Amino acid sequence: MGGLPRAMVAGLAAVLLAGCGVVSPLDTPVPALSTTPLPPAATSVPPDAALRGTAPAGFAIGAAVAGGGHHTTAGYPDPFSTDAVLREQLATEFNSLTPENQLKWEFVHPEENTYDFGPADQIVDYAGQYGESVRGHTLLWHSQNPAWLPVGEVSDEDLLAILHDHITTVVGHFAGRIRAWDVANEILADDGRPREENPWIARFGIDVVADAFRWAHEADPAAVLYLNDYGIEDAGPKADAYYVLAQRLLAEGVPLGGMGFESHLSFDYPFPSGLRQSLQRFADLGLEVAITELDVRMPVDPAPSPELQDEQARWFADVVDACLAVTACGSVTLWGTTDRYSWVPSAFPGEGFATPWNDDYTRKPAYKAILGRLAEGR
Repeated sequence: MGGLPRAMVAGLAAVLLAGCGVVSPLDTPVPALSTTPLPPAATSVPPDAALRGTAPAGFAIGAAVAGGGHHTTAGYPDPFSTDAVLREQLATEFNSLTPENQLKWEFVHPEENTYDFGPADQIVDYAGQYGESVRGHTLLWHSQNPAWLPVGEVSDEDLLAILHDHITTVVGHFAGRIRAWDVANEILADDGRPREENPWIARFGIDVVADAFRWAHEADPAAVLYLNDYGIEDAGPKADAYYVLAQRLLAEGVPLGGMGFESHLSFDYPFPSGLRQSLQRFADLGLEVAITELDVRMPVDPAPSPELQDEQARWFADVVDACLAVTACGSVTLWGTTDRYSWVPSAFPGEGFATPWNDDYTRKPAYKAILGRLAEGR
């Protein structure tokens, strides 16, 4: 088992969880986990206040569960199934989990007639074991699609049938176990136009989004169905286009239930000072709103100074504060928990330090800032 000795990890967790009414995840082993160890972490979750125990009642503080994507070529085994300290952290700190890559097409639907639900099932089962909700990510996207997926080689009817089968099969498999789905992900470009990189939007236009929502709703009528994108935290062409699209879908009776704000923030750009207003704008349509993929990246050479770390902490706290200020904003999800597994360095060379935990699981000022804002409540 990776991380500290089991007895030490369990002892730390017991202290932390005693005040939260949560059973330690080490008391009940997760079935079918690999035993391949990672290098040991310097510490487990410290025995003091945790995020999930501090958050206001009914508020979800979530995390993406590392796996798939860049992790497959990163030189270490699958994080969730092999890193016991990560699993401890996910159970003790959070009450909502999002599979980072395990429900994207190339992983869950690797061959035309093959679905691989194993990794996502592990996460969903783990979440259920510790009273956590799950966000499903994602059903209609232009990226991370499998090589087998035809684009120009099939008829309109067959291409639409592939999408219908995928949504129906995946959502149906998890019906009743996944609270919310990012149905349509990053479907608009920065100028607000439909993204032609998406094979279905390129073929059928934006109208295919309504079909995707209806099929997802048929497969699980209880799930809350979201649009989700980055770059909409402030007003602008993209946010405006989503607002118009949301109005249109609702007017047509499409079962749109939420708007997700990814919030991949960077010190290369100003903090989105209009975030609270943007969240409220979509909430006023009667939608849930959520922060779905929060991280704050920066250059890592030289190492971030204490001043930059404090600034990052303010950014994390201000995002949480903006959500807490909007009644319809019921969750903030961190896109990764520890820098050890963050997607940022692979996507933005020279940048990183984007999560509230260091590589060794020690907490940054960002963690303490988030905890403080959650303690203040709504």
